[in-house]
Amino acid sequence: MERSLRAARVATYVYFVLCGTLMGAWVVHIPAVEARVGISHATLGGLLVLLGLGAFGGMRAAGRLTDRLGARTVVPASGAVCAASLVLPALAPNPWTLAGALLVFGFANGCLDVGMNAHAVHVEKAYRRPVMSGFHATFSVGGVIAAGAAAAATAVGAGPVATLAVLGALGLATALLAARALLPDAAAADEADEGADAPPATADSGQVRRQIRIFAVLALMVMLSEGAANDWSALHLRDVLGAPASTAALAYGTFAAAMTTGRLLADRIVGRHGPTAVLRHGAATAAVGITIAALTPWVWAAFLGWALFGLGLSGCVPQLLSAAGHADPAAAGANVSHVAGLGYLGMLAGPAVIGWLTHLTALNHTFLLLTLMCATTAATAGILRTTATPGSPGSDRAASPAPAGSH
Repeated sequence: MERSLRAARVATYVYFVLCGTLMGAWVVHIPAVEARVGISHATLGGLLVLLGLGAFGGMRAAGRLTDRLGARTVVPASGAVCAASLVLPALAPNPWTLAGALLVFGFANGCLDVGMNAHAVHVEKAYRRPVMSGFHATFSVGGVIAAGAAAAATAVGAGPVATLAVLGALGLATALLAARALLPDAAAADEADEGADAPPATADSGQVRRQIRIFAVLALMVMLSEGAANDWSALHLRDVLGAPASTAALAYGTFAAAMTTGRLLADRIVGRHGPTAVLRHGAATAAVGITIAALTPWVWAAFLGWALFGLGLSGCVPQLLSAAGHADPAAAGANVSHVAGLGYLGMLAGPAVIGWLTHLTALNHTFLLLTLMCATTAATAGILRTTATPGSPGSDRAASPAPAGSH
């Protein structure tokens, strides 16, 4: 079982990288697809909403499917469909077919997102120590792979159809090959039960539902903040602080690099101090960072602010998803889907909310809304005490040994 558990952990890493690669491959080819179909930026914006709605629908569907059929079925199936549908937007001849392609791709991506997170919860339960943040760090690695592949393809003259077709084929093969290493569904349930002194199923269902609602609202606030950083960080440096475009472009890179670094370190911090501390101090750090970015007149201080913002946010969502999955392992898929789904809506809404607020005040002042959301998250972090992450302080399983040879 120890070897199969390590293999399951590696396979989970693979699916997170796959998900990040497929989404990243689409993102870097958006300009080429827009030009091929001949649509305006406004039309493209509306079609991207369909991608988000498809992903949200996939997340909601995958929760129940994962609990009913098992992650070992849902994860590779959704990964295969997501990979196979990657090329469809590049083949679309008109806006209507592009809309259909984005709905299919978004739906499959949403299914994969929830399925792999639900499986990650079972792996974390079996390891009896925090490993969730590491999985989320590898999602960012997928984006780097996609950008590198697109750059290489462009250098040799390959078009978007060929590039996405090759990446899709590789992704399809990866999704199917990695399936063998996933935890068997019965084994995943057994592993989840092994580490618990009191079976989670005995928890009051009403209390669990209230916890999941709070986790979902916190995820919405955290991911709304993340979404705002994705779209507005570079514009902040260029339009507010007057930085050159080349310098301004580094703002998002600073944010993303800090977030990836934080996620690589977060599991060790959770193991030592617990998920509540990571959520509370992380959200507080993010609040300080975005406040610095909002109020400083200096470019170097803005970079510091965006770095602190990314570092602080980095461990928040993994802790919320982990807590949702551990609240009731029998309904891990459904609970993860509720938290991930509302969080995803927050990420989609973030850029739009900030954009709307710019009609009322300066761009940098709109970031104070993110300060408020991060501060609220920090103040509410104590809710995680009710759902202990395996192996973390406050968990009855903290003293349980990890599988031999684990790292």
